[in-house]
Amino acid sequence: MNVSFRFAASLRHPLASLLFAAALAGCTAPLQPASPSASDTASLDAAIAGPQRGDKARARDVYRHPEGTLQFFDIDATQTVLEIAPGGGWYTDILAPYLHAHGHLYEAQYASPLPEFSAETKLMDAAFQRKLAQAPALYGTVVVGTLRAGHFEGFDANGRFDRVLTFRNIHNWVKDGQLDANLRAFYAALKPGGELGVEEHRAKPGTSVQQMMDTGYMTEAFVIEHAQAAGFVLAGRSEINANPLDTKDYPNGVWSLPPTYKGGDAGRARYAAIGESDRMTLKFVKR
Repeated sequence: MNVSFRFAASLRHPLASLLFAAALAGCTAPLQPASPSASDTASLDAAIAGPQRGDKARARDVYRHPEGTLQFFDIDATQTVLEIAPGGGWYTDILAPYLHAHGHLYEAQYASPLPEFSAETKLMDAAFQRKLAQAPALYGTVVVGTLRAGHFEGFDANGRFDRVLTFRNIHNWVKDGQLDANLRAFYAALKPGGELGVEEHRAKPGTSVQQMMDTGYMTEAFVIEHAQAAGFVLAGRSEINANPLDTKDYPNGVWSLPPTYKGGDAGRARYAAIGESDRMTLKFVKR
């Protein structure tokens, strides 16, 4: 989610085809499958190709690699999944139809303790709620709550989730002083053997905490250290969201790059050629 600092073919019968494809997923699956089944892959492909995703969202697939990322996180269509800080719902638009038939999707909107971000976050959260309300056939089973000061509100989160996912949010929580409390909340929310999936802008090794807060890029070592302190065991790393063109030395930090272009037209062609940020993709397990 980027809020100020916080930051194929079309289907003939779109919604019917999408939900039918989701129903093809197997009725049972291990908590950590070795590889996705053909039917589960077809279900995920259908969700990614679905008409609920606009052209702007699809244009970012080349940088965000949703299929490979979710497969790395060992997602299957029968799970109970909690996404943290969904922002505008980029991943929600994939997860909701994918989990519609056999799984469950929960969304926790993040409440920052810093007043300067409160109004903007509330506007984004309200837009997200309207988005869900406008398409009940697709989003009607999604449960929405709040993550506030390391506690979940709006649903019982104790040991009920197979997966907790967060995309590009760690830097926000470091700035807010909420990272460790949130990681402990994620650990408590997961079932034994459940996984935490993290995607985050990646800083160069040795970057100071202040530089990380200023630029939005986090070091892998920092994220791993704090996740392990919360009780997690590192289960894997993926380079699927890596971008070697990202030099990480811009006047507006990671927000200089697309899709934010915080600097406006200054350097825009250069940043467009670089693309979105270099990102770590990590998964942790609750033992």
